[in-house]
This record gives sequence, C-alpha cells and structure tokens, in this order.
Amino acid sequence: MPPTIYANAAFHTLDPRQPRVDALLVDDGLITATGSYDELRAHAPAGTKSVDLEGAVAIPGLTDAHIHTASLARSRHEVDLRPAGSLEEALAGLAALEPRYREGDWIFGGWWDFNKWRIPVQPDRTGLDAVCPRNPVALTSADGHTVWANSHALRELGITAATPDPAGGEIVRDEHGDATGILRESAVYPVRKLAASGASGNLLEQLEETQQYLLSMGLSTVHDIDGPDALDAYSRLRDQGRLDLRLHKLLAQDDLDAAIRAGIRTGQGDAWIRHGAVKIFADGAAGSHTCHMSEPFPGGGNHGMEVTAYPELLSLARKAATAGIAVAVHAIGDRANHLVLDALAEIRGTTREHGLRHRIEHAQFMQRADVPRLAGLGVVASMQPQHCPSDLPILGMVEGRGLASYAWRSLLDAGATVAFGSDSPVEVPNPFHGLHAAMTRTNGAGEPDGGWEPRERISLPEALNAYCVAPAYASGEEDSKGRLRAGMLADFTVLDTDIFAASPAEVRETQVRLTVTGGLVRYRREG
Repeated sequence: MPPTIYANAAFHTLDPRQPRVDALLVDDGLITATGSYDELRAHAPAGTKSVDLEGAVAIPGLTDAHIHTASLARSRHEVDLRPAGSLEEALAGLAALEPRYREGDWIFGGWWDFNKWRIPVQPDRTGLDAVCPRNPVALTSADGHTVWANSHALRELGITAATPDPAGGEIVRDEHGDATGILRESAVYPVRKLAASGASGNLLEQLEETQQYLLSMGLSTVHDIDGPDALDAYSRLRDQGRLDLRLHKLLAQDDLDAAIRAGIRTGQGDAWIRHGAVKIFADGAAGSHTCHMSEPFPGGGNHGMEVTAYPELLSLARKAATAGIAVAVHAIGDRANHLVLDALAEIRGTTREHGLRHRIEHAQFMQRADVPRLAGLGVVASMQPQHCPSDLPILGMVEGRGLASYAWRSLLDAGATVAFGSDSPVEVPNPFHGLHAAMTRTNGAGEPDGGWEPRERISLPEALNAYCVAPAYASGEEDSKGRLRAGMLADFTVLDTDIFAASPAEVRETQVRLTVTGGLVRYRREG
C-alpha cells in the first residue's frame, strides 16, 4: 500500500506534547508524521494518497485489556440466557433452542444470573432435565465461575455422589449427597476444557468472524485471557493473512510449565501477536459469593473461596517471575487482593531483575491501605468498569465495610496504572459503555442517580487513557501503541461523535465509523 495521509479529522492523540492534530502520514503500518494536511502533503513521498475523514473525531485504537475472545466467539453461537428475568424464563428460552441440537450434542453457553431474577434462587439440574432430556447441558453463569448442569452432563463428566470436591472448587450437593447440578470455581474446569474443544465448533472460523465484531467496537488490540487453542487459531489467521486485530496473549496457569520449557517469556512476539503474563486465580467471583473476603458475606459465615491457597500462589508467582514471565492474578475480594500483594511484595527483587509488569485482574474490592501498596509495587490494576453497574444488585454486601470498591479514582490518585477491559462475554465488549460506566458509575438507564459511590468516578480523558495508554504500558508496548505520534503503529478509531464535547449518555451511544490497524481500514460502518 502506498503512503497515505489520513486528513480532515480532529485526531486526539493522547500525546501531551501535541494533543490534537488534523492529519496523519502513514507508511508501512507506522505513523511517520503528524500535523496539518498542508504540512504533511508538502513533505510526503511521491505517490502518497489521501483519505478525507470528513471532519470526524479520531482517537488511538482502543484496547480491551481483559477479554475472553474464544469464549466470546463461541458464545455468539451458543445459548444466551441473559435476557431471562426468572428461572421459568431461562428454562423456556432453553426449551425454544433445544430443537437446534442433535441428540447427544453438548449444549453450552448460558450467562444466566440468578441475582437478577425476580425470585433470586439458584437453579438445579431438575429444570434442565425436564426441558433437555436428550442432551448434556452445561451453562456458565454470567460471572463465569459457576456452571449449571443437567443430569446427562453430570454423567458425561463422571460426577457422582462419591466424587470429591476438587481443590479450590465445589460440587454442590443436596441433603442426600447427590450433585444438584451446580459446580463452582475449579469444579467447572472440566466443562471449560470441553467447551474449548471441537464440541463447540470451528474456533478459527468463529474468531475470524468475531474479530470483525470487535473491530466494529473500535478495538485494535485485545489482551486475551483464553487458552492455547485461541493462540493457535490467531496464529493460523496471521499466517493466512487474515488477522486484522492485534493480540496480547496471556497464558493459562496449566500451561506455565510447558511455556517455561519452551523458553517463552513475557513480551516475546511481534507487533501482531505477543506473549503476556500467566493467569492465576486467587479467588472466585462476587455474583457467585466465591470471591475471598476478609469479612463474611451477609447472612452466613461464608468468606468466599481461596481458589489458589497463598503458599501455592507465592510459589507460582516466584516460578513464573524467575523464568521471566509476569503474573496476572484474578482477585476480586479484598482478602484475595491483600494476599496477592503480599505475594508480589515477596518477589519484588525478581520482578525488578526481569523488568516485569505484574497485573491484578479485576481488583474490585480492596482494603484502603492496599491501594497505595498496589501503586508502590508497580502492579497494573486491570479492571472492567462495566462490572460496577452490572453488580448493582449485589453491592449491598460490601457497603459499610470501608472498602475501596471499583476504586478507579483512588487508584489513579495513588499513582497506579489502571487498564480497562470488558471481561467479555461477561459484558458486551463495547468500550464506550465502559467509558460511560467509568465516568458515571451508573447503568445505561442512569441508575442509581448520581452513581454508586460517586467519589470514585473519573473523567473522560482518564477513562480513555485506561483504554489506550495504560494497556500499552501493561503489555510493555508503550513505545508503539496507545498514542498517535510519529513512530507509533498506525492504529486509530474514527467516531461518529465528538466524545470530548458529548454528555456521558452520548458517549455511551457513540458508534465507530472506521477502525484502522497497521494503516489499513479493517472495519468500515455501512450507511
């Protein structure tokens, strides 16, 4: 492709030295100069073409710093029970879809949330047995930490009354000791493994389709949390010249030893696919009441679940860091976050030696004293702003505890790096919904009035930084991504709304006109 001037736009560069320009000169996938159209045209090589952006607003390409793209790709072809407002509606929705499946085929998907049902009762296998007697059914909860299975699925998984609970997990049982069909935390791992197999269809084709969906959201890079099958599919897309989205690929905990033997290190790769940190689970989720809390959940003595006990957590973090691999630890409860910081403090010397940037994924509930500690250790808070309004029905469980909850303002004020993502398919991977949530701490309807714990709201520039500059820092790519200036990758997003002059509600409804990655238009909105 010849050199190109993208012109006639308000490019918000996020570069403090030159915050706004009118045009970019792009060559061989890189920005070679910024400024006015006339300036760039005067110095452009012969044969340079021009693209008129018709006065639009453009920003650096957005990054989703925490997304499960394989799960998202599969979910677009699976059962979706998010609209259900009750158990009965969930079962009716499943019954309507069941005829699509051949007898014996696995039925995956789900994304059900009993906390939002009119009668918030956790389901069991009996309802699924009634509507899906011919097929094994394993439906993941909205937070991804619980599976609702029928009897057919339990048999296929080899789960009986005699099956012990796995370490860091639970097979929920009735008064007779029989499995109810609810599997929690590490007990869902066999289902995840099965759902990541050919039983869910052709992943390469699904990811190729899904990358267009993500580009339509303005995303040019994703930090993917799924397994090696996703990496393999993306690598094949790249080899075939069909990869349009940049990938920062985190490792699964089970793959750590193999990665070390293979000599994989965090940051290895190229501008399209790079290796990231290893994902470790410290605890569970808020919606499932399995996040590890220092005080029990209301109504009982349950403190949540320590999915990876502290000695093992420390051992894994030390092993990874010694091999030059950063850690990205899933921690939601305040006790889990405290223990993760303890472990990272223990290995700070090794961390410095290898120049690693560790991450805490979610960091939803923190003890106030741990906020400056996270910043001081240089840990990236990888957070998902949409989780805050989504969790409104259950946030009463933490009120009055003095915790820093979804504490974007407090973390930024302490000097921490805060990177934003969606956790899709848990949330829609729409960064403009995330910007709205970060600015307002309300849902799409503007509830609650003034936002939940409004002192933790942040500004649009701060939130945009968390989708552009901070993820690039988290992946060690701040010299090539996140801003629009000479020498950076030519990744940018063209919008239909001037988000810098818009209301938060208008920001939420922003649509993407173009997404450019490596200087080429990879997505163009029709109409």
